Amino acid sequence: MSATERTQIRAQAQAILEQLAGPQATLRDDQWVAIEALVVQRRRALVVQRTGWGKSAVYFIAAKLLRGEGHGPTVIVSPLLALMRNQVAAADRAGVHAATINSSNVADWDDIHHRVRGGELDVLLVSPERLNNPDFRDTVLPALARDAGLVVVDEAHCVSDWGHDFRPDYRRIRTLIAELGDGIPVLATTATANDRVVDDVAAQLGVGGGDTLVLRGGLDRESLRLSVVKAGSPAQRAAWLAAHLDSLPGSGIVYTLTVAQAHDIAALLREHGHPVAAYTGATEAAEREQLEADLLANRVKALIATSALGMGFDKPDLGFVVHLGAPSSPIAYYQQVGRAGRSTSSAEVVLLPGREDQDVWRYFASVAFPPEALVRKVIRELGVDRPLSTAALEPLVDLNRTRLEMVLKVLDVDGAVRRVKGGWLSTGQDWTYDEARYRKLDEARKREQQAMLDYQNTDGCRMAFLRAQLDDPELGDGERCGRCDNCTGARYDAVVDANAERDTRQRLMRPGVELTPRKQWPSGLEKLGLELKGRISDGPAAGRVIGRLTDLGWGARLRRLLDEPDAKVPDDVVQAAVQVLAAWDWQTRPTAVMALDSDTRPLLITSLATELARLGRLTDLRVLRYAPARRPATAANSAYRVAALHGAWSPPDVSDVSGPVLLVDDVTETGWTLTMASRVVRAAGAPAVLPFALASVS
Repeated sequence: MSATERTQIRAQAQAILEQLAGPQATLRDDQWVAIEALVVQRRRALVVQRTGWGKSAVYFIAAKLLRGEGHGPTVIVSPLLALMRNQVAAADRAGVHAATINSSNVADWDDIHHRVRGGELDVLLVSPERLNNPDFRDTVLPALARDAGLVVVDEAHCVSDWGHDFRPDYRRIRTLIAELGDGIPVLATTATANDRVVDDVAAQLGVGGGDTLVLRGGLDRESLRLSVVKAGSPAQRAAWLAAHLDSLPGSGIVYTLTVAQAHDIAALLREHGHPVAAYTGATEAAEREQLEADLLANRVKALIATSALGMGFDKPDLGFVVHLGAPSSPIAYYQQVGRAGRSTSSAEVVLLPGREDQDVWRYFASVAFPPEALVRKVIRELGVDRPLSTAALEPLVDLNRTRLEMVLKVLDVDGAVRRVKGGWLSTGQDWTYDEARYRKLDEARKREQQAMLDYQNTDGCRMAFLRAQLDDPELGDGERCGRCDNCTGARYDAVVDANAERDTRQRLMRPGVELTPRKQWPSGLEKLGLELKGRISDGPAAGRVIGRLTDLGWGARLRRLLDEPDAKVPDDVVQAAVQVLAAWDWQTRPTAVMALDSDTRPLLITSLATELARLGRLTDLRVLRYAPARRPATAANSAYRVAALHGAWSPPDVSDVSGPVLLVDDVTETGWTLTMASRVVRAAGAPAVLPFALASVS
C-alpha cells in the first residue's frame, strides 16, 4: 500500500474518531499504529494501555474501516453489561451498526442471529459465556469465525490465570481464535496487566510471537490524587465517609468488598441525607442500567458498589473513587480507581483499609478451584452419549451449584467435557489436573495480597508503587507523581468526631437480618434415597439472625465471638438477640425455645436459648439432640447436605407446646440445617418453627 493510500486511511480514521468523541478529538500516533496494524497489515495486536487511552476508539475505527473495505463484521468479546451498553452507544455515534448478545436481552437473540447471517451488522458484541452456548457455538460462531473482519478481546486480562476465578468462559476465546479464517486480525486490549498477565494473555490467545504488535504504554494517570486514610474500625471508617462525602468533587463510586457491606453503607449514607444507591452483582439488570444512568447524570452523589460496577463503565467526569476496604490485588485496585478522572484535571482516590479485609480475601480464595478428587468425580459421573444437566449432576457430586458450574466450564475449556443441548457430556479425553499451575496461582495471589498491604504502608509515591506492580515500561527510577498524599504531604484528617462515630456505630450495630426460608427441595434427591421434591411444605417460617459475618457492624463482633473457645453467650450478644426478637413482626409470638445440638459450640447455643427463655418467659425445651446414627453434614452441595441431615436428630417431646417454637443455632450458611431440623420439630407436633441464629455467612 502506498504512502498516499495510508494517508487517506488515516484521514478516514480521524473522521470516524470525531464522530465517536467530538470534533475536538485528535487521533494519536500510537492509536494509528494499532489501527494500521489491524486494517492495513491484517496483523494481531496486544494493546496494554491505561484507562482512558482510547482502546475502544481503536477497535471501533478499525471495524468501520474494515467494513468499508468489504470485510465481515467485527466480533467484540466483552465482559460486563455496563461495558456493552456504553459500547453500543459509542458505535451508534460513529454510524456503526452494532448489537449485543447477553443475558439481559434473551428475547432479541434470534433476531440478532438473523441480522448477523444477513450481513446487516457491523459489530456484534458477545459475552464470553455466549461463546459456548450450543446453538450459538454450532450455528452462529462457525460463520463468524470464517467471515469476521476483526475479532476483539476486550479486558483481555480476564483470559489470564485468574480466569477460573472470574470467568472461565474467557479461556474459550482461544478456541475461537484458533478457528479463524486466514488473514483475520485479532486485537486484545486491557488496562491492567503486569508482565505475568501479559505473557499469559499472549499464550492463551495466540497473540504472542514475532508478528504480533505489542503496544504497551505508560500507566500514569495525571488526574488522580491517591490517598490512604487509616480511620480505624468499621464504624469509624463509615463515619469518616459520611462526614467527607459531600466534600468530594462531583459524583463518584464507593467500592465495598461484599454485597452486604454495599447495602449497609448505602442505607447508612441515605440516613445521613446523601443521595446514594447500592449496586451489586445481585442487582437486577434493568435496575443496574437505571443506576448507571443516574450516576452519569449526577442524580446521585455516589453508587455504593461491589466490583460488579467496574470494567467499562465510562463516566469521563467521575470525580472520585473511594474504597471502603482494600481489594486483594494492585491490579484490581488500579482497574477500579481508573474509573475516575478520565476527562477532569483532578479526581480524588481514597482507600479506607480495614483489618477485616484479609478475612474477605481468605474467604474468596477458599472457593477457588476444587481439589483433584472432586473434579475427577464430575468427569466420571458424565457419560459420553447421554447428557446430564447441571441440576441433574449436582446431587451426584459434592459441589454447590456455583462451583460446579465453574468446574464444568474449566473442564470444557480443557477438552474433558462438552456442553450440548440438554447438558454436559464427557469427551472421554485424558485430562490432567494442573496442580503446579494452581499452586503457582495461589502463590501469586498471596504476593499480590501482600502488595496491597505494602501499598497502604508505603511512604513512597503511591502512583509509582501501583505502576511498578503493573510493570509499567515507562516508569523511571525514583519517579514520583507529585500528586498523592505521600508526595505532597497533604493528607485527609483520619480523626472522626466522637459523637459521629458513636452514632454510626449505633446505626451499624442495629441487629437483625431476615433469614429467608428454603422453599424448594434441590433436584435429584431421589438419587440419594430421599423422596423429597418440589416445594417445601413442612419447613420453618421466615427467621432472623443478629447479623451477617460480612457486615461492617455486627460482622466483626460475631466473627470474634465464633473464633473464641466455646463459652456462655456474652451479655451484649444476648441484648442484641432480645432487640431482634422485639422487632420481629411474627404473626404469632413463640411460646417455647429450643437449642440445636452442636459438636463445636454447645455451651454458646444452649446458654443463648436458656437466656431467651428466661427473658421472654418462654418454655425451655432444652436441646434438639442428634440421633445416635447421625452423620456429620459437611457437604457444600445442597442435595448432599439434605441427605446427610435427613434423620440427623431424634424426635423431641413438644407435647406441652401450644404455639411456635423458636429454634436457636449459632451460624447458618446454606439454610438447610435449620430447614431440616425444623421439619423434625414440626413432625413432633409443633405448629410452627421460627429459626434464629447468631450469624449468617452472607
